[in-house]
Amino acid sequence: MWEKKLEIYDKLVGKCPRFERKGKTMPYTSANGYMFSLLNKDGEIGIRFSKEVQQKYIEELQTTIYKSYGAVMKGYILIPDKMLEDLDVLSIYLNESYNYVMSLDPK
Repeated sequence: MWEKKLEIYDKLVGKCPRFERKGKTMPYTSANGYMFSLLNKDGEIGIRFSKEVQQKYIEELQTTIYKSYGAVMKGYILIPDKMLEDLDVLSIYLNESYNYVMSLDPK
């Protein structure tokens, strides 16, 4: 199950040439000093947005906040499995997340 999600996550990140996947045991993306997506040990993908956008997508996508290793990930939403069927659409969200972290002051 986790390996299948890793394959999907890698394909998703592969559609976004401005950044690459990092991490061996905990795959993630980061830019400007901020992590903005990750695949947790449960095979769940989370993507980070501003607080306002996070709330909007939780409602629109009928999802919830994202947790990793029992911790609530600030600004992240849980990507519903149904969204994994269209990586072209999902890559738009991931690119939006990248744009968001690039708008923040560098860490």
